[in-house]
Amino acid sequence: MGRIVSQIFVTLDGVYQAPGGPQEDTRHGFEHGGWVAPYIDGDFGAFVDQVFARPAAFLLGRHTYEIFASYWPKVTDPADPVAGKLNALPKYVVSSTLGDPAWAGTTVLRGDLAKEIGSLKERTDGEIQIHGSGALVASLLDLGLLDTVHLLTFPVVLGAGLRLFREGSLPTAFRPTGGTVTSAGVTIQTYDVAGRPRYGTVGE
Repeated sequence: MGRIVSQIFVTLDGVYQAPGGPQEDTRHGFEHGGWVAPYIDGDFGAFVDQVFARPAAFLLGRHTYEIFASYWPKVTDPADPVAGKLNALPKYVVSSTLGDPAWAGTTVLRGDLAKEIGSLKERTDGEIQIHGSGALVASLLDLGLLDTVHLLTFPVVLGAGLRLFREGSLPTAFRPTGGTVTSAGVTIQTYDVAGRPRYGTVGE
């Protein structure tokens, strides 16, 4: 039985849009793309290497998939820890409109998301990793299909952009299972999904 594990970058105000570059995602007039770049250091690189040592498959939203598919197939060095896994392992993209994907090893998931992802978990042994794909992460969280989140919070506020935990998200509790802070100030926290929140009154 597979586990769905998300790795996602957010700002202090919860924005996940276009972390990698100015033109990566300009939807809704977003002008702050590339906000991750100033915080890349050895600690960050070590975390990425650890993450890419574990996947059995990848699950991506269409937008992130298209960004990855335009770049990673061109990186052919088998020793590259990211490209080696992305190019060799199965990739699943959730989309109702994507046609015949050119990136080898890609399967398009259509229709009932809960059924498709549930089936994927059942037939996969190991981590099914989601990178980016904020809207997909939110949907899987609402469906109770997300298992673990590696939340990387960068010390910057943008004031605009697509946010991970949007208004109307299903109330969800998380159990922290680890964390660290990089030398550049990026907080890396790991959480397992732990069901619904509990409520009480402080002092009672």
